[in-house]
Amino acid sequence: MSTMRFAGRLERALRRWVVTPSLHRVHHSVVPDETDSNFGFSVVWWDRLFGTYRAAPRRPEATMPIGLDEFRDATDQGLVPLLLQPLGAGARHAPARSCRRA
Repeated sequence: MSTMRFAGRLERALRRWVVTPSLHRVHHSVVPDETDSNFGFSVVWWDRLFGTYRAAPRRPEATMPIGLDEFRDATDQGLVPLLLQPLGAGARHAPARSCRRA
């Protein structure tokens, strides 16, 4: 997986104002309270205002599991399957899960 990263000082300075790739990656964690954070796509103000800002994941970012279990198979990661996922055509392994939690 290719990821964009900023140097430590630059990352800390940028995340005061904007959502960096590293900061948003926490939102894709498999840990529920991390998934329920960092919703912003450009500025961090909304997450800070509504208490959904999380500066870092519990596990080191390099080993933090991300994404949905039903899309972890390599065949689900190609361009065509990724484009078809919003249409409900992916995830042969399990039914699509709702964004709502019970």
